[in-house]
Amino acid sequence: MSTPALKRVVRRETHSPRTVAMFVAVILLILALLYVAVEIVLYLAAQPALLLGPGAGLAWLVGLPSGQPGPVIAGAVVLTLIGLVLVILAVTPGRLSKQTMQWRERAVVVDNGVVAASLAQHISQETGIARENILVGVGHRTADVTVRPGAGVPLESAEVQRIADDEIDSYSLTRPVKARVKVERPEESELEA
Repeated sequence: MSTPALKRVVRRETHSPRTVAMFVAVILLILALLYVAVEIVLYLAAQPALLLGPGAGLAWLVGLPSGQPGPVIAGAVVLTLIGLVLVILAVTPGRLSKQTMQWRERAVVVDNGVVAASLAQHISQETGIARENILVGVGHRTADVTVRPGAGVPLESAEVQRIADDEIDSYSLTRPVKARVKVERPEESELEA
């Protein structure tokens, strides 16, 4: 990825905006402010409060025992956590389930499902295990490979690990993906059934 324009396109294809999360956060904030406004209007109109009027809320806050700051600290911690979550949502980019493969001066953006299917097919061809007995899930940094050989089929985990690592290396992914291999043998109760 040599040009800035190519890097920008790849980033746009592999990251998602946090629009939905921020939309939900803004809607919740607007609803909270509307509730406070309704409570204030009801208080000024000398009507009963919906849940907790501003006068009662202020009296409760003032009436907290000064020797026991527990409720105030708990409220501050909750507000801090909510603020921290909102800041993290605002700053960090969303990741799409895609990988970028380097191909000469170009980049190819590939869905994780395509990488998983290709890896499973290659492992099936190399080991002779039926494709439906190989499960592969690809995340941003790992590829989980589960192989279920039939009864009496000799298969070493190290061999599958080598095949998976070699195949992932051949994809020339821009971010390294580590394969985790698990060989599941059928239980004796499954063999008798």
